[in-house]
Amino acid sequence: MGSSIGANIRRERKRHGWSQARLAQGVCRTAGVQGEPVGRQEISRWETGKRTPREWLPFLAAALSIHVDVLTGVQTPVEPPLPILDDYLPKGDPLAPLSARQGRRVGTDAVRDLQRRVHGLRLADDVIAGGDLLRPALRELRSAVRLFREGTHTELVGQLLLQVIGELAQIAGWIASDAGQHAAAERIYRLGLSAAHTAGNATLAGNLLGSLAYQRTNTGDVQEGLSMARAALDSASDAPPRARALYLDRVAWAYTNAGEDQAAMRAVNEANDTLTEHGGEDEPDYLYWVDSGELQIMEARVYTELQRPLRAVPLLQKVLSRYNATHARELALYLSWLALALADANEPEEAAATAERVISLSAGVASERTASRVQVVLARLEEFRNVPEVRALLENTA
Repeated sequence: MGSSIGANIRRERKRHGWSQARLAQGVCRTAGVQGEPVGRQEISRWETGKRTPREWLPFLAAALSIHVDVLTGVQTPVEPPLPILDDYLPKGDPLAPLSARQGRRVGTDAVRDLQRRVHGLRLADDVIAGGDLLRPALRELRSAVRLFREGTHTELVGQLLLQVIGELAQIAGWIASDAGQHAAAERIYRLGLSAAHTAGNATLAGNLLGSLAYQRTNTGDVQEGLSMARAALDSASDAPPRARALYLDRVAWAYTNAGEDQAAMRAVNEANDTLTEHGGEDEPDYLYWVDSGELQIMEARVYTELQRPLRAVPLLQKVLSRYNATHARELALYLSWLALALADANEPEEAAATAERVISLSAGVASERTASRVQVVLARLEEFRNVPEVRALLENTA
């Protein structure tokens, strides 16, 4: 029972974006006690199952604004058999039944044009946030689906069209998710899954399912996100190294959010090992951005969430040095993890200065992800309100 309570405490604390010290303060405040009979170390002991809160449970629940049953309930573990990629396809096949319609003759030139346009969207997403890109992305996706459904084409061209639709769905879903349109993003991802599955492209299907897993994890459905991420990885035995490294990164992130620290670290290390296998093989264009720097970002984020700032801070500082203001969204997101890691390292002044950069960069970015990260950072800094630099920042953003 103790280990289950500990996992529940950790999950709910992270859902609030709180440190262990911040939760300890909340427990003491709701209990109405003076001093700090409960501190960060005690929270850590509860979360790891070394001790059981017992009489502190009602105050823990009150601090977290939940019922005690949420803390004492047993989490349902992920048990075999694990889901497979096919389990996440939409009901029926929204594409293939319509391909028999007669219309414009579609050839390989049209496919190449679509491939150029989808890659252009990817490059645009590197510097433009989801709120500004969503309309053009959806317009491109609808156009490609219409071309497949209403045109006439050979079997080979039809297969290539389906792959382009899958790629468009992945980037359009990513853009919709960044804009905070999570339900729309899931529908788009599942459309892309159907297209990739019909085309027989397992690597693309794994990328789409991994993207959906990442969204599920980030929106609180952690166990489903973990199941999806593992299913995407299990389908990737023949995928090129950079694809497998990407899928392993998503597995690592899901494990991190599920509180499975050792499994997260194993996945991070395996992703790095897998990337070293990359070199000269045929691979899809959409893997262009997967490199050692991106893996270091995920590794640093995992370290931050696991509250290991001595590892997280140097990694983040190293990778962030290559980003400039043209990548405002990514810079803001990654700086937000640096701010948290600095707070964990008990460097509130540096954390406040970094948080100020996050807020400044986010102000001009139409991204729900950056907006939510700002709130997480500000919540984390609350425990340092007595530090002048932090107090000034919090008062300016109130």
